[in-house]
Amino acid sequence: MLALLHTSPVHVPVFDALRDHHHPGLRLRHTVDEELLARARSHGPEAVAGAVRAALAEALSGGAGAVLCTCSTIGAVAERWAAEVGAPVLRVDRPMAAAAAAHRRIAVVATVESTLAPTVALLGEELAREEPEDGGRTGERAASDGSGRIRTHLAEGAWERFASGDHDGYLDAIAAALDAVRDADVIVLAQVSMAAAAARATTSLPVLSSPRPGLAAAARVVVGGVVETEREAPPVAQTLAPGAAGR
Repeated sequence: MLALLHTSPVHVPVFDALRDHHHPGLRLRHTVDEELLARARSHGPEAVAGAVRAALAEALSGGAGAVLCTCSTIGAVAERWAAEVGAPVLRVDRPMAAAAAAHRRIAVVATVESTLAPTVALLGEELAREEPEDGGRTGERAASDGSGRIRTHLAEGAWERFASGDHDGYLDAIAAALDAVRDADVIVLAQVSMAAAAARATTSLPVLSSPRPGLAAAARVVVGGVVETEREAPPVAQTLAPGAAGR
């Protein structure tokens, strides 16, 4: 069984649908704590570290073999509690970041600013893993924070449209931000709620999103009992239910 820690209830049917389509038979146990994201956005992810640990323990209480954290903002905090809670803890966006690290110039697009720093830090980790594979070309190596390889972009007006209930407008604003990206080789969508916008964009750049590859990686951990470090194939966009923005 795989436990999932969400900060929005709208993610429950999204991951159930992905499971039904790609991993039939995989048992999922959902835990939702919206307050984690609210506090992390106001005070920073470290402010909720203890609460995240408690939420992970609760998620594992039903006998799950691993936990998948579906919130990018608190993903790094969740990951580091794995030893304490006694089970693998995975963040949904790591396979996406691993795929992005194969590219020279990475653009990160988000609709809320609080998601940018955790995503850039994650990409920096994955870029650092790529360094031994670049043949010693130091001019192409990145610092641990990914400086020089990553540019961030906020989708202007997208969050306001989402907050007002205009989901189509939200996706259109994201698509416009994707089409405006220049000087990049790949685009990373920092929030799971953004994935459906890729189909509305006209950019020729690959656009990576996290839910499907993140669930696939967690499913392999549950089945195989080990945390994989191999690179994922570039993920494709998937349609997500409205209401998941900022997670």
